[in-house]
Amino acid sequence: MTRGWNWDFEDEPGAKTRGRTRAARLPAPAPPPPPPAGPPPARATQVRRRRLAAGAVALALVVLAIVLATGSGGRANAKTVAGLAGHPHARIVPERDTQLDERSAVGSVLAYTPFVREGSGKAGDVALTFDDGPGPYTPALLGVLERMHVHATFFAIGRMERYFSVSTEREIRDGDVVGDHTENHPMLAQLSAHDQREELFETLVRIEFLGGARSTLFRPPYGSFNATTFRLLHQLRLLMVLWSVDTDDYQQPGVSAIVESALAGGHAGAIILMHDGGGDRTQTIAALPAIIRGLRARHLKLVTVPQMLEDEPPRAGQPLPSNLAGD
Repeated sequence: MTRGWNWDFEDEPGAKTRGRTRAARLPAPAPPPPPPAGPPPARATQVRRRRLAAGAVALALVVLAIVLATGSGGRANAKTVAGLAGHPHARIVPERDTQLDERSAVGSVLAYTPFVREGSGKAGDVALTFDDGPGPYTPALLGVLERMHVHATFFAIGRMERYFSVSTEREIRDGDVVGDHTENHPMLAQLSAHDQREELFETLVRIEFLGGARSTLFRPPYGSFNATTFRLLHQLRLLMVLWSVDTDDYQQPGVSAIVESALAGGHAGAIILMHDGGGDRTQTIAALPAIIRGLRARHLKLVTVPQMLEDEPPRAGQPLPSNLAGD
């Protein structure tokens, strides 16, 4: 495929020493065609009346949908906000009961800890998580998850949504969970408070605009964070999700090595780190079926991170983690 952007930043030498990755440069869009001529003068009044009537009906339907969503305990997402602001493609999408339960579980955990590395292990849950997407390999990875009936958690990079947002929309439809992995994949500990907030907030907006629920999960690129990061996460009501198993699949060590790493740490409560973007992910895709079968053979249940927090929340009193990037 042609590379009009730097999408394989994880594979580049010295990736962990850079702050921001280069933004994409796309050709300027062609100018729009001239608008069609208006209706004949004799019909102008009739056309205006029809348009006003149609607008009134549409407004009534929006109000009715909001009332129904509010009355049933649903929460309108960013598309609702966009609709009230006049966005032409807005629609009301109330959250499912499952989403509300999972949001409640995340909120309960946030009440006593700002991060999670693994679950308690009491329910036999394991969470598969994928970073750095969406990307050109995400559809194939989603195909494996769909065929094997597994829900996963994806930590998306905002700028990748410019090119691969269809995959994020597919994740949302499948019932997967999409978390925040910043806008440009920088080392947050090297940024100012303002720049860190921009990195976090821009991706939240992108995910919500695509139809996802307001994200409550965040994973720091390269494991880089500091006290400022925790303050911002508290303000944005985001839970930092770290991991208990790193498969090192971004280094492309081979299919068998990825499978072995995942299963070696695949105990109850494990959060397993893999990647669907940031470089060539054919090895990860090839390893995924064996990982899923191996975990199921141990009678472990594959769930999203919010589902794990609902089933087996982490213990309280854990010390704050240190910056994993070493910067």
